[in-house]
Amino acid sequence: MRVNFTVNGRPQEADDVWEGESLLYVLRERLGLPGSKNACEQGECGSCTVRLDGVPVCSCLVAAGQAEGREVVTVEGLAGEAGLAPIQQAFIDAGAVQCGFCTPGLLVAADEMLERNPSPSDADIREALSGNLCRCTGYEKIMDAVRLAAARRTEGV
Repeated sequence: MRVNFTVNGRPQEADDVWEGESLLYVLRERLGLPGSKNACEQGECGSCTVRLDGVPVCSCLVAAGQAEGREVVTVEGLAGEAGLAPIQQAFIDAGAVQCGFCTPGLLVAADEMLERNPSPSDADIREALSGNLCRCTGYEKIMDAVRLAAARRTEGV
């Protein structure tokens, strides 16, 4: 089957997609967007999180055909013409990136949460990131990064 959808603001087309092919596979292997990571393939770790019509989803659990006519935003789509997205810069500034495997999913989930809730509490941040596992950081620097991005957003920096 052919899947037509929008990825990071650009119309995309994937041909010869088989029924069980995941959105993650199509993004990484067919469209050359390796940011979303293939880790557990069971929706448990969040490394493959993308936004599908604005909602964070584990792309390993979404059949590519389900993206037909829809909008997908990957970690590559967070940055704009002016440079990194505020959440991406905050992760760098707070030292929240270690091995980087979980980082794309965390960035996508955190960006969506900050869009919905520009002044989140720690509980809000934990809830938004609860589907994302990190084995390196201990989460404190990730929390710091999201707090920093929220503060910068509030201050207009």
